[in-house]
Parts: sequence; structure tokens; C-alpha cells
Amino acid sequence: MVVLYAVLAVASIGVAIGTRSLVSSRLRLQVNAWWIIFPIVSLSLVLYPLGPLLLVCMIGIIALHELSSATMPQNGHFYIECLTILCLTVIFVLVAPKVVDLALPLIIAAQFFFYIQQKNPRHLPLFLFFILCYGLSFIIRLAHLSDASEANIAWLFFLFVVTALNDIGQFLAGTVFGRHKIAPRISPNKTWEGLAGGIFVSIAVAGILGTYLQLEVVGPLALYAILLSIGGFAGDLMFSAAKRRFNIKDFSSMIPGHGGILDRVDSLVLTAPLLYFALTLSH
Repeated sequence: MVVLYAVLAVASIGVAIGTRSLVSSRLRLQVNAWWIIFPIVSLSLVLYPLGPLLLVCMIGIIALHELSSATMPQNGHFYIECLTILCLTVIFVLVAPKVVDLALPLIIAAQFFFYIQQKNPRHLPLFLFFILCYGLSFIIRLAHLSDASEANIAWLFFLFVVTALNDIGQFLAGTVFGRHKIAPRISPNKTWEGLAGGIFVSIAVAGILGTYLQLEVVGPLALYAILLSIGGFAGDLMFSAAKRRFNIKDFSSMIPGHGGILDRVDSLVLTAPLLYFALTLSH
């Protein structure tokens, strides 16, 4: 954590004395936003084992508010329905996780089917919220992955750091080298160069951090990094497609330079379950 905060401080100084270009201004907002995000994530790890649960609940409630405000502002029932879903998901993850394993994927598939068939905008926010609940539930599972609490904290730290730095790596590589767009209709800023840059950064960070924390040898760590990088990219693209459908740029303006909480955790929604399944299948 100390190293990360030191890197963030250096980045803050760098962008503060940088040029006044549009790229530099965007980067400044991004760096400043991490001074809000990093302390919250750090506190969740310090307060382990309760911290990860509180983090998931906080994200869920804020994301619920963003979804209801940005997509269905006149529908008060949506807020109540989703809050009930969030509470039930947390309870079942803690008490009966197998129920979540079976029920939520089926509900997500059904909700997506209803949206495709009926084109009812009501189904898309519910689909996104179900995806959010299911994806973030794996943060709680990673917190109880084994009987060794230090190992669980280390894997959570690994997940948060690799996911965050992958996003930053994709942003920087795409800004500097981006030429070939991947999905211009969904997210014009997503490029193959940005994706490659995120994978490179993720492999480097995963190798250094995972080795230092004695999580795995370099080979598996590199595979985890590639998996998380591609998963994070896919999660970002999925929520970008939803924003296009809703005709909004961000889900909210809560975090300057990042948008809302949903704009920040879209990658985590896929990287958390991917890391959990990768660890459970490999051990």
C-alpha cells in the first residue's frame, strides 16, 4: 500500500507540473480521483473480514442510486426492488452461497432474454444490477477463500491493484498509442493498443506484486493477469454499451474524472469472479 500511495503521489506531482493539454487535464482528474478511491479500498482491507462486506454493500447502494437516477428516475419501485435484491444477495452469499451460484445466473439470463425479446428499457437496469450483485459477491467469497486470513487479504489486494492498474494502463496506452478501434459504436476510445498496454501493465504488476506477496510463481500470475485484463476490458465494454443504450456519458458525476461508482467498478464486476474461479480451479 505504501508503494502504491508513493506512486500515486509521484503521478500527482507529474500531472500538476505537466502541460495544460486536454490529455493532461483528463489524466489530472483521473489521478486526483484515485486519492478518493484508494483510501476506501485500503480501509476495507484494514477492516478485514468485515471490510470487504461493507465495501460491497456501499458499492451496491451507491450503484443502485446511480442506476435508478440515470435510467429510471420516475420509477420508485425500481429502487425498492433492487435494494431488496442487494440485501438478499449479501445474506445468501454469507449463509448459502450455493443458492446464489444457481439462482442469480439463471435470473440474469432470464432478464437478458426478456430485454432482447421485449426491448423494454425496464429490463436493462435490472439486468445490470443483477450482474453487479453477482460479480461483487465474489469479493466476499475471496475474503473467505481459505482459512488463512493473510492469504485472503493478499488475493483481495492483488485483485484490486491489478484491476485498477489495468484500467490505468489501458487508458494511457490507448491515449498515447491508440490507432485501431475495437468497438467504435460502443466505446470509441477503446483500441487494440490500449488493450495490449493494459495486458502488459497487468502482467508486470501481477508478477511483481504476486511474487512479493508469495501468492504464486510467475507463470500462473501472468495467466491471472491476462485473464483479469481481458475480463476488465469486457466489463467496461458491457457497461459502455448500456450507457449508449441509455444515451448517457456517465452513470453520475460523483467521482470527477471517473464518472460514477458504476463507471469505476464495471471492470471489477467480471474480474472478481474470474479470479475466484481461476483460483478454485487451479488449487
